[in-house]
Amino acid sequence: MSATVHPLLRAKRRKAALRNLAFLSPWIIGFSVFFVYPLVSTVYFSFMHYTGFNDPTWTGGKNWSYVFTEYPLFWPALRNTLWLVVVMVTLRVVFGLGIGLLITKIKTGAGLFRTAFYLPYLAPPVAATMAFVFLLNPGTGPVNHILGGIGIPTPGWFTDPNWSKPALTILAVWGIGDLMVIFMAALLDVPKEQYEAAELDGAGSWTRFRYVTLPNISPIVMFAVVTGVIQTMQYYTQPLVAGKVASGIIGNSGQQFEPGYPDKSTLTLPQLVYNLGFQRFDYGSACVIALVLFALAMAFTTLLMRRRSGFLSAED
Repeated sequence: MSATVHPLLRAKRRKAALRNLAFLSPWIIGFSVFFVYPLVSTVYFSFMHYTGFNDPTWTGGKNWSYVFTEYPLFWPALRNTLWLVVVMVTLRVVFGLGIGLLITKIKTGAGLFRTAFYLPYLAPPVAATMAFVFLLNPGTGPVNHILGGIGIPTPGWFTDPNWSKPALTILAVWGIGDLMVIFMAALLDVPKEQYEAAELDGAGSWTRFRYVTLPNISPIVMFAVVTGVIQTMQYYTQPLVAGKVASGIIGNSGQQFEPGYPDKSTLTLPQLVYNLGFQRFDYGSACVIALVLFALAMAFTTLLMRRRSGFLSAED
């Protein structure tokens, strides 16, 4: 009896596995083509000398050694990228949550405020960055005229290495409409019964936020932080455009522009990938920096997910 049952059972299991594999095949193909293959190719080319015009030749660890010890732009770009990840992501999450809380408490005109805060997010990155550079121009920008008129020292903004990253952070915080909408949806989903119970227990506003609001929206906070870290690791357009506009090079196609103006303060790792790979045709070194970006993103994400208990409630 068992001799006839086992082959049938194996055939049934094999058939079920093939059926499951068929349903999973679109994801498997997409994951292999758009993630596994590019990642393996990047690792492969990081050990090669390849300009895009000749056949790849094995160089061992020379590309890695060049990037970490000889390439002068790598460490400034790494420091800038980490600064933006820590400061920009934190402020975007805090302001996005704060504005979401504010709008959910407004009784009249909530739609108007919601639209006003969401519209900046729809602005094209290049146009928004150019507008900010002109608004924050130290000599002719209206922001410094207003600050000077009320007796506040006027920063150099995008022309000052000490103020360029804060200026980019202000630009990023200006466009927090996406986080505002996400947090608003989460806040409106918090059970009102829990607020009522907390009020009956005499809990104040901060206590209600700490023990009712935050535990309920903690998965959304985690989502905002993780996606914010990944997006900031890919921060490319805004610092590049800001540097070009502030330096006066934009629009002059014949001029060679080294990213990072002023004084490498707006330089980020994605800019180095483009600069090395598509302007200097050093694909091996560009792949090294791409792998460093990938490793940093994975490290930040893993750290945040391992410490998720700091965001989630005790019941989770």
